[in-house]
Amino acid sequence: MEAIEQRDGPLSKVRVLDLADEKGGFCSRLLADMGAYVIKAEKPGGDPSRGIGPFLGNSPHPEKSLFFAYHNHNKFGITLNLEHPAGREIFLRLIKSADVVVETFSPGYLRKLGLGFDSLSKVNPRLILVSVTGFGQQGPRSKYKSCDLVASAFGGQMYVSGSPSTPPLKPFGELSYYAASLFAAVGILVALRKRRPSGQGEHLDISLQEAVVSTLDHVMVRYFYDKIISKRQGNRSWNGSSCILPCKDGYLHLTLSQQWETLVEWMAGEGMAEDLVENKWKDGDYRLRNMDHVIEVLQRWTMTHHTHELFEFGQLMQFPWAPVCSPEEVLDSPQLKARGFFNIPYKFTSFSP
Repeated sequence: MEAIEQRDGPLSKVRVLDLADEKGGFCSRLLADMGAYVIKAEKPGGDPSRGIGPFLGNSPHPEKSLFFAYHNHNKFGITLNLEHPAGREIFLRLIKSADVVVETFSPGYLRKLGLGFDSLSKVNPRLILVSVTGFGQQGPRSKYKSCDLVASAFGGQMYVSGSPSTPPLKPFGELSYYAASLFAAVGILVALRKRRPSGQGEHLDISLQEAVVSTLDHVMVRYFYDKIISKRQGNRSWNGSSCILPCKDGYLHLTLSQQWETLVEWMAGEGMAEDLVENKWKDGDYRLRNMDHVIEVLQRWTMTHHTHELFEFGQLMQFPWAPVCSPEEVLDSPQLKARGFFNIPYKFTSFSP
């Protein structure tokens, strides 16, 4: 992998040493995209994320992991063995000129090697050390093993994901890793700003569990305020304001609370509003109590239309609706094409550790 030589962006003067695995690799990727000079340090044998697919040409190989390429785009790379004296010596030399270190080792690992924050800050008082772990640096479970599945379960995210008729489900992807990486990146930006007048770095402690809990704003607020434990809603939003319904050729996300009378008038014009034209359905609380019936009628109507037909016409009427797009449809999105989203220049080649 070869980073673009000319660094540009708001962080072009920032040097980052990346010791993170998949739990925090996206954090340093974000910094690199903002112009930071990021060095990805892999242990001998290569980073474990090289074994994560999909692989280029569907051929599993450490040099063909698209997961690794995506998370390490625009970074430089070296091999570094921190458990060898020579490796630690190289690491300390890099620390002298580094602004940020991102690591995902178990709490206490670096300290056992004589590379804890107190020791590193003596070498470079301006250093910002960012530790992304499952449960944080302190606490009764700080040493427990974690992964995205554990974080989703222990952080409460899994409890509210899925259908009321199914067991809890894990959300797609590795959301806890991305949430933690985003919080870490924001923390780094704040720490860099704080460092300007003081000249002092700091240790940022990022927990996957806490990152997940922080994404459950509506769940936690409802519990704090009303003592209501949110339940799995399947294809509906937590407050009944929207849902996902099938159409002729796919699925559509549509609202149930905004411009109700306009929606009913639209359906009635096609002879499909059924009893929803009655005045009692104008009462939002009544609709909420009888949402199953509302959705049954709506589904019979949406099944007579194509997704993009309802999407385009609904948007003309100021309904915040959208089709549930497949990856292929996302790639073909006229909006993304017009903004050049997928035309960001890549320039990287593989490197062997």
